[in-house]
Amino acid sequence: MDLLSARIDLDAIAHNTRLLKELVGPTQLMAVVKADGYGHGAGRVARVMAENGADSFGVATLQEGLALRKAGVEKPILAWIWSPEQDLVEALAVRIQLGVPSVRHARALVDAGVPTRVTVKVDTGLHRSGVDEADWVEVLTLLRDAEHITVTGLFSHLACADEPENPSNDRQAENFRRAIDLARELGLEVPVNHLCNSPGTLTRPDLHHELVRVGLSLYGLEPIPGLDHGLKPAMSWSGRITAVKPIRPGESTSYGQTWTATEEGWLAVVPAGYADGIPRSWQGRLQVGIGGKLYPQVGRVCMDQIVVDLGANEFGVSPDDEAVIFGEGGMSADALAAATDTINYEIICTPTGRTTRIYEGGVQL
Repeated sequence: MDLLSARIDLDAIAHNTRLLKELVGPTQLMAVVKADGYGHGAGRVARVMAENGADSFGVATLQEGLALRKAGVEKPILAWIWSPEQDLVEALAVRIQLGVPSVRHARALVDAGVPTRVTVKVDTGLHRSGVDEADWVEVLTLLRDAEHITVTGLFSHLACADEPENPSNDRQAENFRRAIDLARELGLEVPVNHLCNSPGTLTRPDLHHELVRVGLSLYGLEPIPGLDHGLKPAMSWSGRITAVKPIRPGESTSYGQTWTATEEGWLAVVPAGYADGIPRSWQGRLQVGIGGKLYPQVGRVCMDQIVVDLGANEFGVSPDDEAVIFGEGGMSADALAAATDTINYEIICTPTGRTTRIYEGGVQL
């Protein structure tokens, strides 16, 4: 029995992938599995996604792309965060495609002389990574004139897609169309272009282009609060209670004695702390699910443990009972995000440390 585990529902991953593929129709579906599949285990979930409609995969780093290949993923992979000083030989040998976000990256690939498939990342208003508009002509020309480089298309990233009515979405969309037009005027075909992330995919079908690049929605979470597209959350995070002990009025628990009991009751100890991904800032905001009931976490979050107030323990909570930190039987990732002033993306990336992944459903490989 694992003291701390993240359960991953592969049937939910399959459902979400099929739903999104049906939604976008003939448009290609790129499944983003960076950050180890948003904490779900990239290799395992990518194989399920590939079987249920994903046409290609997106990762941040070359190492993530290599890990996918080693996990048996054969479909196209695009990696967009890399350094011109990195050794690209292994990644290119297994057909990992590269995003090109700057003049420096383009020159490095031209000088390398190695056959490479690339997608040019253009900055359309996010002002993060991406080729600045002043450099569009230089980068596109450099890549066009290199016989060993194939430009598959352009991509960019929306800054405010989770706010569908934000006018910046239309401004970025127009900038992206201008970049595509420029590339074609310069003689590049750029047959597959993509701008939409999960929120853009779900709310702006007019911006789908030839491919959409979805992440969060594959894992069953809505990227825009209040919407419901029938997605199924795939992750639940829970620990096994290690102790249940009494506390009297006036007694305190955990470091600094920041919480004091006002009446006689019981406390449960759960073996999860900030070394496992629970920030100290969650103190007093987290409610833990035990037996279908929510109980407040109290006192300081420790490195290895948290404490939960059971009140009078009228439902007989005992050691070895499951305590759900988020997911089915506890707070949803959305509810926990709202309670802790963050976003559901961060919540599902939280389980780390001593957490063991347990896969359920799907084809067990």
